[in-house]
Amino acid sequence: MPRLMLLDTASLYFRAFYGVPDTIRRPDGTPVNAVRGLMDMIARLTTDYEATHVVACWDNDWRPQWRVDLIPSYKSHRVAEIVADGPDVEVVPDPLEAQIPMIRRVLALAGIAVVGVDEHEADDVVGTYATHARIPTDVVTGDRDLFQLVDDDRDVRVIYTARGMKNLEVLTEVAVVGKYRVLPQQYADFATLRGDASDGLPGVAGIGEKTAASLLGEYGSLDALLEAAEDPDGGLSATVRAKLSAAADYLKVAPAVVNVVRDLKVPTLEDAGAELRPVAGEARAELEQLAVDWNLGGSVKRLLDALDRVH
Repeated sequence: MPRLMLLDTASLYFRAFYGVPDTIRRPDGTPVNAVRGLMDMIARLTTDYEATHVVACWDNDWRPQWRVDLIPSYKSHRVAEIVADGPDVEVVPDPLEAQIPMIRRVLALAGIAVVGVDEHEADDVVGTYATHARIPTDVVTGDRDLFQLVDDDRDVRVIYTARGMKNLEVLTEVAVVGKYRVLPQQYADFATLRGDASDGLPGVAGIGEKTAASLLGEYGSLDALLEAAEDPDGGLSATVRAKLSAAADYLKVAPAVVNVVRDLKVPTLEDAGAELRPVAGEARAELEQLAVDWNLGGSVKRLLDALDRVH
């Protein structure tokens, strides 16, 4: 049965970098821990969750200017350098930066589709594919923002990596409600109210997770909540109305930042080459040679074996 897997690629290679010792290096001294770790993740994930199609979604722009224009603090603590006419430079440890071209090479040789869209994050690419997929879909990420994509009716799940590869969580609607007391389709509104320090989103001062969940449970959506706040008979306490009023400017723009884009122009799964196939010929020979030349150890064999099992 066909099943699509969408990888939040940067989320995974950062996790691999910090989870695998950086003492593992090529003969020239360049670390290869993130390359090895990512290959092992892909091999295990595609096998365990029986993926037939994979897209490695890419951050062509990890901090799009249009999001920064709306909320200047967006991811600002992760900026290494402001670039006037292009994507800002993210703080990435040098030993990881050196591995990104290697990751791209290995993915290309393994026939794994990589898709990014200019001026957009990988989240937006994930959101577009997940929203329009016609087959069951698993989103692999350590980013809570993507919980908004969970959809039982369309069989879209999130495989959440935040607790490590040995403690993966598969999130359906029941799991999201169990964690946060909101439905997946309410999650972006919930995150807007609560804020998220890891993304530089201030949230509404004085409204934490419990209050945000309670308000959305009662009013259903941020729009309905703000409408009630304008109405003296809307049922909101004066305290909550004052908090929402104080955050009015933020609340006008935050949903556009927090909601993932779902309508990007992306290649079809067929055009992207998303269907997994065994690696053959020169590509297989080169990957096997890189296992030696780049000290990639058994990771190459495990990835090749996983792809061999697909057909």
